[in-house]
Amino acid sequence: MKGTEEKLLEILKKTAEGQKIRGACFALKKGEFSWLGAAGDISALQPYFIASTTKLFTTAIILALRSEGKLDLHDKVIQHLGESLLRRLHVIKGTDYSSEIRIIHLLAHSSGLPDYFQGKAPGGISLESEILNGKDQAWSLPEVLERTRNIPALFPPGTKDKAHYSDTNFQLLGAIAEKITGKTFDFLCRTMVTEPLGLQQTWLYNDPADNRPKNLWYREKDLRIPQAMRSFGPDGGIVSTSSDMLIFLDAFFTGKLFPAEYLPELQQWNRIFFPLRSGIGIHLFRLPWMLNPFGTVPEFIGHSGLSGALAFYCPKENITIAGTVNQAAHPDVSFRTMIKLVLALKSQ
Repeated sequence: MKGTEEKLLEILKKTAEGQKIRGACFALKKGEFSWLGAAGDISALQPYFIASTTKLFTTAIILALRSEGKLDLHDKVIQHLGESLLRRLHVIKGTDYSSEIRIIHLLAHSSGLPDYFQGKAPGGISLESEILNGKDQAWSLPEVLERTRNIPALFPPGTKDKAHYSDTNFQLLGAIAEKITGKTFDFLCRTMVTEPLGLQQTWLYNDPADNRPKNLWYREKDLRIPQAMRSFGPDGGIVSTSSDMLIFLDAFFTGKLFPAEYLPELQQWNRIFFPLRSGIGIHLFRLPWMLNPFGTVPEFIGHSGLSGALAFYCPKENITIAGTVNQAAHPDVSFRTMIKLVLALKSQ
């Protein structure tokens, strides 16, 4: 398969030589064939911020707690976090729907809660804009919820065929996991995911002095935002490598982290933003017919992040792929790179 490896590496080199991307690192696996490659300013073994791909870890922890009988996906969030924390978090036209939000709504982004990170209060600017413009800052769960209260809610929880991507949902999921277990989310990541799987280069970023991860790029800016990165926690705070993420993906989709019979339940898709659809804790990447008339590009299930990181499984081809282009201004390039790598592998 030497020729295949050369073709895959050439794809990464061309990606890193473009005007938008400084470096790319990807790993993929199909059957007995596995490959890890990097080009540009990132090495193959360099840990990087996986951003919202972290949500797969949070999903795995919630589903594992479900398998242990410690929660049900249809539990109301208020059962676990209490009324005072949630009061008037979700209000539409004067009606408070906060007590109607269920765990499954958080996982599926069907809660109707606004996104504390990308959403804007009337007349304000988003936290995302502040962070990407270099205003590093930390925040706590109460501050997340206060920011959320100041942004209009979208629709009542569980409204049919409705979804709105919101990092607030996964902040709440992390809080639920902590409340149920009495352990920190960091502890849960280590004892339920990274240590059992032997992930040596994967951890929850929680020390602003930790300079091991590759710094993010935002356009031409070397984005140093350690306070923000430690605050994302269950919605986007994991650091990993492409090779570690392949191990994680295999475990996620084969029942090593939670019962495999849960997987079909997760695949209930609603549109969130083109061309992604939200399932229950996972996303579907599916190109529409007009962009994929011959069905050449298969479907992928997994997650991605604003950092340009992604981790997906392709059921049709039995391919797992994970990587990053480490560019917050152009996360779409990671999908284009994924497609090129998978098509190159398919053609062999």
